[in-house]
Amino acid sequence: MTVLITFLFGLIVAGIILTVSVGLFSRWQAETAEEERLYFSSMAPTLEEVELELPFRERVIDPAISSLLGFLGRFAPQRNLQDLQHRLEVAGRPYGWTVVDFLGIRILAGILTAAIFFLLLGFGDAGTLVRIGLTVVMGILGYYLPILWLRYRIRSRQSELMRALPDGLDMLNICVGAGLGFDAALTRIGERWRTALADEFNRVVIEIRLGKTRAKALTDLAERTEVPEIENFVATIVQADQLGVSIAKVLRAQAEQMRIIRRQRAEEQARQATIKLLFPLVFLIFPALLAVLLGPAVPQIINTFTNL
Repeated sequence: MTVLITFLFGLIVAGIILTVSVGLFSRWQAETAEEERLYFSSMAPTLEEVELELPFRERVIDPAISSLLGFLGRFAPQRNLQDLQHRLEVAGRPYGWTVVDFLGIRILAGILTAAIFFLLLGFGDAGTLVRIGLTVVMGILGYYLPILWLRYRIRSRQSELMRALPDGLDMLNICVGAGLGFDAALTRIGERWRTALADEFNRVVIEIRLGKTRAKALTDLAERTEVPEIENFVATIVQADQLGVSIAKVLRAQAEQMRIIRRQRAEEQARQATIKLLFPLVFLIFPALLAVLLGPAVPQIINTFTNL
C-alpha cells in the first residue's frame, strides 16, 4: 500500500514537473521565434528579393520590349531626332518612351502591318507583284501611323492643359493670397491634383530645386507645352518677377482673364454645335425618317405605275 501511494505521488510530481517544463519551453520557443521575426523584418531586403517581388511584366516583358524597340530604333533614319524629341516632350513622354523607343515602334508597326496585309492578300486571287506592291505600301503606311497617333496625343494633352489652366490659376491665386510662396503654391497644386497641368507644375518645382532659375524653368514649361495661354501666363510671371511686381496681383488678373477666355471658348463651341449637328441630321437621321414615313407608300406607288 505504501509503495503504491509513493508511486502515485512520484507520478503526480513528475507530471507537474513535465507540464511546467513544457510550458516554459513553449514560451521560450515563442519568444525566440518572435525575436527572429523582428530581426529578419528589420533586415533590409536584398536587390534580388526586391526584383523578385515585382510583377512578371515589369521583370521580364517590359525589359524585353524595351530592348527590342531599342534594337529596331538603331535601324531607323536618324534625321530630325531633336524635333521628334520635342514632340515626345509636348505629348508628355507617353509610357516613358525615348526617341529610340519611338523609332523602334515605327519600324515594328511597319513590319507588322506589312506582314498582316501580306497574309490577308494570300486568301485572294491577287498576283504576286500586286501583293508585294500593296504590302510595301501598307508597310510604309504602318511606319507613319505612330506619327499620327503622336499628333493626336499632343492635341489631346494640349486640350487637357487648356481646360485645367483656369482652375489651376485660381488655385495658385488662393494659395499665394493665403501666404504661400509661388514655388510652394505650385507644389501644393501638384500634391492635390492628378492632371497634366499638375505634372508640369511638379516638374517646374523639381527643376528649380535642381538649380534652374525660376524664369528658365517656366520658359521650358511654355516650350514643352506649346499652349498659347500657358505661354502668356509664363511671360507675365517672368516679367513680373523681373520688375518686382506683386505676383499675387498678377495671378489674380491672370485668373480673371483665363475665366473670360474659358467662357468665350464655351460660347464658341456652343455656336459651332448647330453646324456640327447638320451632318448627322442629313446623313443619318433624315434618311431614317424618310424610310419610316415613305416606306409604306413605296409598294402602293410601285403598284400604281405597274398597273398603268
